Amino acid sequence: MSVEFIRKTMYAMAILPAMVAIPAAHGADKEPLKVGFVYVSPIGEAGWTWQQDLGRKEMEQSLGGKVQTQYVEDVPEGADAERVIRDLAQQGNKLIFSTSFGFMNPTLKVARQFPDVKFVHSTGYKTAANVATTNARFYEARYLSGIIAGKMTTSNVAGYVGAFAIPEVLQGINAFTRGMRSVNPDAEVRVIWVNSWFDPGKERDAALALIGQGADIVTHHTDSTATVQAAEEKGKYAIAYHSDMKQFGPKAQLAAVTHHWGNYFTKEAQDVLNGTWKSDSTWGGMKEGMVALEAFGPAVPDDVKKLVADKQAEIVAGSLSPFAGPLRDNQGKVQLENGAMDDAGLNKMNYYVEGVVGQLPTK
Repeated sequence: MSVEFIRKTMYAMAILPAMVAIPAAHGADKEPLKVGFVYVSPIGEAGWTWQQDLGRKEMEQSLGGKVQTQYVEDVPEGADAERVIRDLAQQGNKLIFSTSFGFMNPTLKVARQFPDVKFVHSTGYKTAANVATTNARFYEARYLSGIIAGKMTTSNVAGYVGAFAIPEVLQGINAFTRGMRSVNPDAEVRVIWVNSWFDPGKERDAALALIGQGADIVTHHTDSTATVQAAEEKGKYAIAYHSDMKQFGPKAQLAAVTHHWGNYFTKEAQDVLNGTWKSDSTWGGMKEGMVALEAFGPAVPDDVKKLVADKQAEIVAGSLSPFAGPLRDNQGKVQLENGAMDDAGLNKMNYYVEGVVGQLPTK
């Protein structure tokens, strides 16, 4: 055996592992999945968009270098949304989350133009081959928060600042009212609509007006902290929505109905990475960890907390439904004779239940 043969053999053996490792190294350097987010309001320090952005960050932490995210905040619903969504697709984002009800049609329009991009729309009901929808069963925690309100009120009046009179918001108002009246049959709920998801000035004015109408507890389905802050200022109680807002109302906040998106965002991104993503509709509640009632204030007694915990366990087990019959609207019409209202009925909700004062807006 020649020296030259031995030298060449040893050289080949030395470089062989490196040559074998080249494909693995190349796989590790694969471009990350670009994921875009469209937010309807500023991220701020609490609220709907704050929770969405927490979910984005949790997804980044879970998937590490597999994903690269970007977001655009404070995007009005309508033509601006379509432009922003299209721009994110043109920038190479292969998964785009559009996170407000009014983004539904713009999302569908852009999705038709970018069939290789996956879209997930929050709180909507229309899907397409590359468009999925997601929502959380906010009403479950709303019902529980109503129990707290029913136990804590002394005026028997609660105030509710609403954004738009759509089924999602009406589910919250009605579940809160039914929870409240389940422990306090004399309680009533008054609603003021601000026709905006995020307008701190209007939200504050509405909360103050409701307090002026006798509400000693206020809550909201809007994005800012203004309602909680108004309650703190006036020495009243509040149920925070979307996220924990106790830093804005340390004495006012009784509890917070919160949303949690991190696990869902992570799953959707991982499915795209795996090539297993599907267009579907996800509607998760307390059982799935997408909704919670948390951050109880010091004013809430232990016996009320225990009652809420017991009722939460019943909701998770499926033995309690916030919308179980008999269910009547506030005009006396029976909307459900018996059983639990199904998702089709929930998504068509266009009435106030017994205990809500007034009539729905005509537009």
